[in-house]
Amino acid sequence: MHYLIACSLLVFSCTSSLKSYNKAIKKAPFDVIIVPGIPYQDQNWASNIMKDRVLWSFYLYSKGITRNVIYSGNSVYSPYVEGKIMAMHAIALGIPLEHVFSETKAEHSTENLVYSYRMAKKMGFEKIAVATDLFQSTTLKTYAWDRSMPVVFIPIVYDSLNTLNVNSSLYIDPSSAFVGDFVPLPQRENILKRVLGTLGLEMRKAE
Repeated sequence: MHYLIACSLLVFSCTSSLKSYNKAIKKAPFDVIIVPGIPYQDQNWASNIMKDRVLWSFYLYSKGITRNVIYSGNSVYSPYVEGKIMAMHAIALGIPLEHVFSETKAEHSTENLVYSYRMAKKMGFEKIAVATDLFQSTTLKTYAWDRSMPVVFIPIVYDSLNTLNVNSSLYIDPSSAFVGDFVPLPQRENILKRVLGTLGLEMRKAE
């Protein structure tokens, strides 16, 4: 029974992602896509969600669906700045340096969206999309709609990732993204503040 439920959920997720993708690319090309961060642990990123998000951004860039990419995330649960780490991987994959940007203040998914959106607008980008996994796309989409943010969501289509011919053991030097005096988020914020941050209720104003 559990196996059948899992299979059904997988099929639903794949179908839903493909449907959302086909709808989104009708508005392509985008000036920029936003890719929310996730903690970086070590060089073994082969089974990491971060790998999927970076590969998806590379796929979208290589297909001409976006012209630029903003990778977003501070050092939150590991001592590496997520936006910088993802940008390094993207450049190593082949996205030109001049089309790769890092947003490095966000510590919650809603902040990934808002801070990167503000950054994109300041840079003069108008057509903006968010590229991440289906679950995060769904939760952030509700947040964006409630605030009338004109962004398009492009969830990962995993079958498309399988068409990419890339080195799964891709190496980067993460030292420039390392924060020496790092303190994990749970030691800086209590659970109430973290929940408020996740909901976007502790958002810092734009500088």
